[in-house]
Amino acid sequence: MNFFLGQLSLCDLLISTNIAPNSMHVILQNGSHISFQGCLIQLFFFGASAMTECSLLTVMSYDRYLAICSPLHYTAIMNVRLPYYLALWSWTSGCVCASITDVIVLQLNFCYRNVIDHFFCDLGPVIELSCSDPTVVRIEVSIVTIVFGLFQFLFIVVSYICILRSILQMSSSSGRQKAFSTCSAHLTIVSIYYGTLMILYMFPGKYYVNFNKALSFLNTVVTPLLNPIIYSLRSTEIRRAITKLLCLHAKRYK
Repeated sequence: MNFFLGQLSLCDLLISTNIAPNSMHVILQNGSHISFQGCLIQLFFFGASAMTECSLLTVMSYDRYLAICSPLHYTAIMNVRLPYYLALWSWTSGCVCASITDVIVLQLNFCYRNVIDHFFCDLGPVIELSCSDPTVVRIEVSIVTIVFGLFQFLFIVVSYICILRSILQMSSSSGRQKAFSTCSAHLTIVSIYYGTLMILYMFPGKYYVNFNKALSFLNTVVTPLLNPIIYSLRSTEIRRAITKLLCLHAKRYK
């Protein structure tokens, strides 16, 4: 789990460095300039990091499934090599999916409109700038999102159904509590992240623009900020270290 958390942190770092600096400049200066090539690059890295995070969350649900439902086989299945293979698959699939999205966008014709009604080059606002009919492109994007995102989400749901059944069958209350605390952080992040992604990209369009901006802000800024906090507070050792640090500061100010 710690290895996958490291990969998730790297993915969050990629999202933040790709989106946050330019977004702050747009908000503070009430606008900004970006080239078409720069917009496509930002769109690619955002899509790659977003889809990679989806894959990592799916892999982490499989890791939790093995740990809770098959604890005796966990070390044999999740051996030294398998986490690296799963991480490589996550990053590769994210980059491939983002490349497909960029190729789809390049099919559009862009004429006179060049003002993006967003704080970064997101897929929906970029499609709206096209002077050609974007219906086919929207359908293609929805298909890619459904195939890639929805199937993984269903895998996570099935994994947690099996995990819940195993937890309810445990005889000791301490074991159930420990299993619930192990999965609570991951389940919280999955609910926030997948919920926003499905609303934004299964039906990309011009409707509810401000609502989509709020969801994008939640997806690109708030979730990467919450991930380390939620997963850190889940660890007993980190909670003890924070409590000890706060007590030391309180004694100094007395």
